[in-house]
Parts: sequence; C-alpha cells; structure tokens
Amino acid sequence: MSRQGAAAPPAGRHEGAGKDLSGAGAPWIAGVAFAWSAWQLWIASPLPFALGQGIFTDLPARGIHLGFGLLLGFLMFPCEWETRSRARALIPVGLGLLALATCLYVWLGYEGIVLRNGILLDIDWFGLTVPVEFLLGAAGILLLLEGTRRSVGLPLVVVCAAFLLFSLFGQSMPEVISHKGVSLERLVGYQWLSSEAVFGIPIDVSVSYVFLFVLFGAFMDRAGAGRFFLDLSFGLVGRYRGGPAKAAIMASGMTGMVSGSSIANTVTTGAFTIPLMKRMGFPAAKAGAIEVAASTNGQLMPPIMGASAFIIAEFIGISYYDVIVHAAIPAFLSYGALFYISHLEACKLGLVGMPAGETPEVGTTLRRGWHFLVPIGVLVHLLLVERWSPGSAVFYSILLMAVLIVANAVRGSRARGQGAGAGVAQGLRELAAAMIAGARSMAGVTAAVGAAGIIVGVVSSTGLNNAMLGVVEAVSQGNFYVLLALVALVCLILGMGLPTTANYIVVASLMAGVLVELSGAAGLVVPLIAVHLFVLYFGLMADSTPPVCLAAYAASAISGADPMRTGAQSFLYDIRTSVLPLVFVFNPALLLIDVAGFLHGALVVAASAAGLLAFCCVTQGWMLVRLGAAERALLLVAVFCLFWPQALMDRFFPSYEELETPLILDERSAAATSGRVVRLHVTRLTEYGERYKLFVFPPPTDNAAPPSVTGRAGVALEPLDDGDLEVAELEFMGAGEKAGLMFGDLVTAVDVERRDRPASEWAYLAGLLIIALVLALQRRRAATTG
Repeated sequence: MSRQGAAAPPAGRHEGAGKDLSGAGAPWIAGVAFAWSAWQLWIASPLPFALGQGIFTDLPARGIHLGFGLLLGFLMFPCEWETRSRARALIPVGLGLLALATCLYVWLGYEGIVLRNGILLDIDWFGLTVPVEFLLGAAGILLLLEGTRRSVGLPLVVVCAAFLLFSLFGQSMPEVISHKGVSLERLVGYQWLSSEAVFGIPIDVSVSYVFLFVLFGAFMDRAGAGRFFLDLSFGLVGRYRGGPAKAAIMASGMTGMVSGSSIANTVTTGAFTIPLMKRMGFPAAKAGAIEVAASTNGQLMPPIMGASAFIIAEFIGISYYDVIVHAAIPAFLSYGALFYISHLEACKLGLVGMPAGETPEVGTTLRRGWHFLVPIGVLVHLLLVERWSPGSAVFYSILLMAVLIVANAVRGSRARGQGAGAGVAQGLRELAAAMIAGARSMAGVTAAVGAAGIIVGVVSSTGLNNAMLGVVEAVSQGNFYVLLALVALVCLILGMGLPTTANYIVVASLMAGVLVELSGAAGLVVPLIAVHLFVLYFGLMADSTPPVCLAAYAASAISGADPMRTGAQSFLYDIRTSVLPLVFVFNPALLLIDVAGFLHGALVVAASAAGLLAFCCVTQGWMLVRLGAAERALLLVAVFCLFWPQALMDRFFPSYEELETPLILDERSAAATSGRVVRLHVTRLTEYGERYKLFVFPPPTDNAAPPSVTGRAGVALEPLDDGDLEVAELEFMGAGEKAGLMFGDLVTAVDVERRDRPASEWAYLAGLLIIALVLALQRRRAATTG
C-alpha cells in the first residue's frame, strides 16, 4: 500500500483515533474503555430492573457517560509536551480524573440537585462560605471544553465560548439579539446541573443509543464483517467498468449501515479499495475522493446514520423508526448517484473491470460470511417490524454478535486442532478488544455532543432562537430561498471545523424553526423533518470540505495524493448529495410525506433518481461522450422539471387565482372559496423595514357551511385608500391569530386555489423527454466519433 506523500490530519481534530495502545498508558486506556462499554451494556440490559440494583436513568446516567468519555479522551489525547516526561504524563491523568469527578457529582449529588431546584449548594467551612457546586460546575465546563479541544479540535471550543459569552453579556449585544444577561452563578448551574444544557438531549441520545450502535459496529468490524462486505462488493460489481470504485461505494454503504463513521469507513474499506482503484487506472486523488464521498454518506444510511439521526428524533419528538423511514430513499439515491459518477469517471478514463480471476466468487463469499448478515437482519427486523426502541434492538443484536464471535473462534480453534476451551478464550479476547475499540471511538463523539449541549443550553436560556427569527429576516429580507442558501453556507463553514453531529446540533438549534416559520411566507409547507435533514445533509459535508477534511486526509494517507486535492475532488463528488435536500424541501414526497399511494411514491422516487443522474452528468461533463454547453443547459432544465415540478407548472398554470376586493369583503365569498385553500398576502411594517408574509388557510374539515374569507381567517378587514386591506379585528384564538396575523397587518392580496390546474407530475414528462433528447444527441455523437 503506497503512502508516498501522505500528510497528517490537522492537529487537534480526531475521530476514533488516539494514543497508541502499545504505549505506557495502554493498560489504563484499555481498562477505562472496557469498563465504559461494560457499564453501557449493563444499563441497556434488563438486569438492573430485574435485580432492582444498579439502575441509572436521566441525569445520573448522563453524568457517568460524560465522565467516562472525558476521562478516556484525556488519556487518549495528551498534548505533545505532556508526553516528554513521566511527570508531565501525569497531567492528562489528573485532568481526566478531575473531569470524571465533576461528572460523577451529577450522579452522587442528584437528589440534592433536584430538591434545591436550581439553587447551588454552599458549604460553611471554618467560617468561610465555599460555593461547592459553583466550583464543581465551573471546573466541569472548563474541563469539558479542554477535553473537546484535545479530542475534537479548537473550532468547536471557540463556538461554545462565544455562546457562553453571549449568555453572560447579553445586555451588551446588538438590540436584535440582546437579552438581560445571565449571572455567572446561574450560567454554571443551568449548564452543568440541569438536564437542559450539557446533560441535555445530545448526551441523552449518546448514552441511550449512539454508544450502543457504535459498539455494535465495533463488534461487526472485529468479527471481520468489513472484509466480508468488501469481498461481496468485489464479487458483485468488480468485473464491471471501474469495478474497484463501484465496489468501494457498495462496501462503504454496507459498512456505513453499522458504523456511521466517515473516518472508520475510509480507513477500513479504503485500505483495500484505494490501491486497487489506482492499479486499475484511477488517479490517486480521484481514487481517494471516491472512497471519501462513499464513506461520508455512511452517515445517511439507515439503520444507524451516525449520531445525528437519534438527535433528530429527540429534537422533533418523533420515533427513530419514523426518521429512518423518511431518510431511507434519499440515502439510497445518494449512493446510487455516486455509483453512477464512478461509472462516468471510468468511461472518461477508458477503464475496464477487474479480471475475472481476481474477483471473489459471490456464492462462496456468502457461504463463508452469511452469519454477518444475521445480526443486521435481526436489528432491522426489531426496529422496523417489531418497532422496538433503538436501544433494546441494538442491545440484543450485540448479544447475538457476541455469540457469533465466540462460536466462530471455537470453530477456528477446532479447525487448528485445538480444544473448545482455547476457542472460547480467544473469542472472549475478541469481545474485549471490540468493547475497547467501541469505547475509544466514542471518546471524541461524547466530548463533541457534550460541548454542543452548551450551545443548546444557551439558546434555550436566552431565547436566542426567537431572536434569530428577526436576524435572519433582516439578512434575508424574509426571502425563504435566500435563507436556505444562507443555512447551507453556514453548515459548510462550520463543517470546516466541527464534526457532523456538533454541526447539526448548532445549526438545527438556531435555524430549523426559523426555516419552517419563513417557509410559510414563501407559500410552502415544509415539514420539520425535511428541514432537519436539510441541515444534516449539508453538515455531513464537513469531512470532505477543505481545508479541514479529515476523511480526505485519511484517504490521502493511503493513496499518496495531496489531501487538499483529494478533499476538493470529494467535495465535487458530494455536490450531488447536497442537491437532494433541495429536492425534498420543495417536494417532501421524496421523504414519503403526503404520498398518495404506492404509484405516486414510486413516480416521485423514479423522477428524482432520473433528475439526480442527470445532475451527475452535468457536474461530470459526460454522459455517453463529453457533454457540450447546450447539452448541459438542457440537462439542467430537465433537472429543474424533475426536482421541482410544482414551480414549473406554476409558471404556465398558476395554482391560485386572485379574488377582487369586493368579493373578499362579501359574505358570498364562501361559495367562491368552498373546498379550496385560501391565502392572504400580508405586508407587515417592522423596525427592520417591510416584511412580506403569506398565511394559508385550508378548507374546514367538518361538514358545516363554508365560511367567508374573513370568517375562515377569523379577521375583520377594513379597506384603505390605496386598495389594501387592514386587519382591524382578530377573533380570539381564531385561525388568523393562531397563524400569526397581527393588528395593523396590510392584506395586499387574497387568492384562492384553482381547481382546473393540471397535476404537477406532468412536469416529470417534460424532464424525461429532455433527457431522452440529450441521450439521442449523445448517441449520434458517439456513433460519429466511433
């Protein structure tokens, strides 16, 4: 394996890496990691409740979890100067133990924390008042930030520090985001001794679900599932054009289902696929970039989807099952598009597949490794069919995987002529190694989600999320499309320094509600899950966004290519993933939302797939042969038709027709609007200028007589000299007041849904016809050029 020109990843940014276990601190790291995994399995099992002992829930469990993570993080990620002498080597040990103590206090002092209800404990000591909990909390926050700096990197620490300063000095901030400010004592208490900040939703998800899924992936990896997925992928697609690249994508997708880690996928599958891609003719940078693009998308693949899927479920208040159902089709489309990109690259380079003798035989591979599919099948069955909680489903899948590891070790021992006892001992050693590896992978994740909890706490305690509505309205001028672009840009910028999970938590906490709020002003009904997935999709670009593209650094260490070139190329490949969020924001049927039956869902998926493949052709400049400028332009039109059919049809057949002012004020408007959606276009004068809003009122669901326009909205409108209508009265708890109408709002237009408009799906036909035209042109040119 070539490592020529390999570069080290940026300092301070890690994922599952750490101090080498062969060093002097190896036994301590291994011991802490093993104890952490054992504790996680204990609290996930039914034993504590059956025995009535060792039950850990809520805040105590989160404190112990973070304590283990910080202790392991300090041991695994010492500063360089701390490794130069034995005395200095004790510094990270001391910091780790102190961090553990501050976290364990949340467990040991839990009853008092609850009884005092936010009042911090002071102790009189020889006439002095010692603010015990304030000191413990302040030390805990500082140690969390230092642990995050060591294991994740400085950018997240800088962001957290900025939010903490905002919380303290809110009264000095610009008026649009100002608040009364939070005292230092209240800040420490809220951040460290409540379940709303550091020990809030992110850590709760980590302790309940994420650790177990990462541990499951470690068990699968230790058992050799990664090699099985590779062999199966090479056997299925290795002989086709650009076979190693396609095998890398397929293997990374299967590995991503159980690991959810970009870096783990890159180094696991890339160690085999990148050298093969280079040998078959792929340039080093492109070989690494394909592996990076495939590995980053592992965070989109159900059933694990990295840590973010669990946090999405908690933030929105839906089940994890619903999250993976909504996210499944876009994830498979993303991998299918990357598969097609690898084919286009192979065509451009004139590559062929692997020789038949070098590809594993599929039947033999399945016979040797079918047992790896059993735990995954059980996990999917328990999640999707039995609807078990994610924690219970993955716990029993881990137990099954442990049995398979020991059974496989016994079988190997007997094959070597040794006894079953030797095999059991070997299997137990494999289990211990898997438990250590799983905990080591979680050290950085735990620090990241703990630090991100600081941001969540600041947002909730200062009302920043409500203030952000005014900020983004001022910046975007109330334009939803500008706001979408701004959110995507923020995700990309933060992704240069923050891990995907932390990036998602930061942006979703601030912007998800704002996006939903402003979508209504654009006449769109955007589901909350679509907004959260939009943030997640752009956030996962972190690992392939230069200059801090850790997955690209890992791939370049294998390929020998320049990491920046690898990162830039993988970013170009990942553009096709960033297009998908735009699809399901404007066409939520891709998330299986409001799908009118199987045929409608299949039509949306097929049209989106065709549009995504056409977009890949545009970005790669190739279909059958090189695309000309006119052909690219035609394909972009086709992409627009297939991705956003509603907008295209509205250009020729508007969805709404405007009502005249006399009819709006007349009770006879009930007949004209019966059974149809009514929209009020509103201009509101704010301190930041005029803001334009759109209020949508669906028809009544009962069989009562249809109300007039004003009756349906629960408003009284008065005509003004310029032709506008002013909101003069609002019915208490009426539809208008609930929607957000205010006294003094100017209603500039009222329109009603048209009934004679053709279905939006006709735009799909136009897009497919354009693709067929370009394909015909390509075939003619291909035949001419030979």
